[in-house]
Amino acid sequence: MDKNDQLGLAPFDASDYLDNEETIAEYLAAALENPDPDAFLMAIRDVAKARGMTAVAEKTGLGRESLYKTLKPGAQPRFDTIRRLLGALDVRLNVTTTLHTQS
Repeated sequence: MDKNDQLGLAPFDASDYLDNEETIAEYLAAALENPDPDAFLMAIRDVAKARGMTAVAEKTGLGRESLYKTLKPGAQPRFDTIRRLLGALDVRLNVTTTLHTQS
């Protein structure tokens, strides 16, 4: 029995809170800042779950089972697969430099 069961708490599921575009964007951006590559995969999985795994699987051309395997911790999906996933989630990444110019 895990601690949540012992305390009578429901398990935390981030996808329950990803209910608007701003929250999704902030969540994915924070996951990208994490040095652990699994953090971003898990964040994509949470967003996909919030949007509906079946719909995301259809948009990417992946089967649901393949989608789950692609987004499990430790998976190393191809960049093309990540791009297709982000497109299916209606998400676009923006790149900026970390260098700041001094005036």
